[in-house]
Amino acid sequence: MRKFKSTLKYLMSDHAWHQGLKGIENITAKILSIALIIVILISLFDLSRVLVQEIVLLRVSVLGKSLFNLFGLFLNVLIALELLENIGGYLQKNVIQVELVIVTAMIAIARKVIILDFEKISSQELVALALSMLALAVSYWVIRKTNPNRSDP
Repeated sequence: MRKFKSTLKYLMSDHAWHQGLKGIENITAKILSIALIIVILISLFDLSRVLVQEIVLLRVSVLGKSLFNLFGLFLNVLIALELLENIGGYLQKNVIQVELVIVTAMIAIARKVIILDFEKISSQELVALALSMLALAVSYWVIRKTNPNRSDP
């Protein structure tokens, strides 16, 4: 009975509780990684299918809407890879890498701008996208300038 009480007391300690939470976070991050790998594979399949339909069958116009949709599919895969790198970095260092998150957000906004239908967007939405990108760019610059671990000359 003493051993049980001792074990229960340890399990309820702050250290054991923190270790348990870290374990749950790691399991969750690994499950997210597996799910994201599945999403990446599906995205690659979809991109390949569209490439065959549009490029091989010569249905892509040089500046046509389908070309921009194709760019959007490429950027979808790139965003998913960046998210996978975010999760991998978290698993490796147990820290969310803010710089990587900002870069991923910038890619997502760039994707939105590339596939944007300018006939269906208001000027307010366009200004909001521009301000979002500016805020992310400034944030990225500040983080790069203030990060002491950088190896830039």
